[in-house]
Amino acid sequence: MTLLLDVHLTDRDADAALRADALAGLTATPKHLPPKWFYDARGSELFERITEQPEYYPTRTERALLDRSAPEIAAVSGADVLVELGSGSSAKTRLLLDAFTSSAHPGGGLRWYVPQDVSESALRQAMDTLGPEYPGLRLRGVVGDFTRHLDRLPGGRHTPLADGHRRMVAFLGGTIGNLLPAERDRFLTGLRAVLEPGEQLLLGTGLVVDPALLVPAYDDGAGVTAEFNRNVLRVLNRELGADFDVDAFAHVALWDPEQEWIEMRLRAERAMTVHLDGLDLTVEFAAGEELRTEVSAKFRPERLGALLAGAGFALTRMWTDPDGRHALSLATAA
Repeated sequence: MTLLLDVHLTDRDADAALRADALAGLTATPKHLPPKWFYDARGSELFERITEQPEYYPTRTERALLDRSAPEIAAVSGADVLVELGSGSSAKTRLLLDAFTSSAHPGGGLRWYVPQDVSESALRQAMDTLGPEYPGLRLRGVVGDFTRHLDRLPGGRHTPLADGHRRMVAFLGGTIGNLLPAERDRFLTGLRAVLEPGEQLLLGTGLVVDPALLVPAYDDGAGVTAEFNRNVLRVLNRELGADFDVDAFAHVALWDPEQEWIEMRLRAERAMTVHLDGLDLTVEFAAGEELRTEVSAKFRPERLGALLAGAGFALTRMWTDPDGRHALSLATAA
């Protein structure tokens, strides 16, 4: 059993990124913050609770689709290196690992699993758990940001892996929907640039569905998503010495039919002045002013092929759940 960890993102890097994002977003019009800052320890716990809410179908829908499709994905792919971006606890990954390690692959099956995440502690915990479960599999974690460190992923020309020749990069959870269109294009183009022809991307995307189903998934009746949304203000209070009155912001989730995405916002319920000592910054909020904290784009199956082709991928296969709520697209670097 081989367990390796490459660290390309330190606490100092994360602090600098938070400062830059907060300064840019809070001085913009309209104000905005990237969703990655939800996920401190409390935010990660809240998100796990969100996935258990009856209204939140995306996680269980993707898991059921993976459960049903993983053997076929493994058979079609034939990869011997599985890279996962934003792996977190690697919970759903076991469905892919089971399929890839039990399938007959050219060259002897899956040799490496490469999880990537911004959290070193989450990676270490996941790898410590997976190692004994898959004793014949080599594990090499990458602490990094998938928007900045794609060129550091092992298995390419510059960082070859022993006995690993063909990668499949899994990007699941509909996370690509959190990227704005220009960011999405840069990400896909950047990923294609580091893959060899014939290597693959397994992309998980939420599909456009009735807003009556979609909006409650981001505004559950128990208020867990509302607490998750407000958690970004707690992160700013703790890390940047801000004095946000967290409870004075209301959670807002709405569907934008033109962009075909859900927006999560925080609405100031009264006028307020916020100081961020760590940035030497003062920010004014008008009563009713909104701070955008997340977009979650949904896609149409017929457009996914064009999205991937624009970045240099050829769509190989697509799997969707029976209700048409989620898609898994296997694309090959052309």
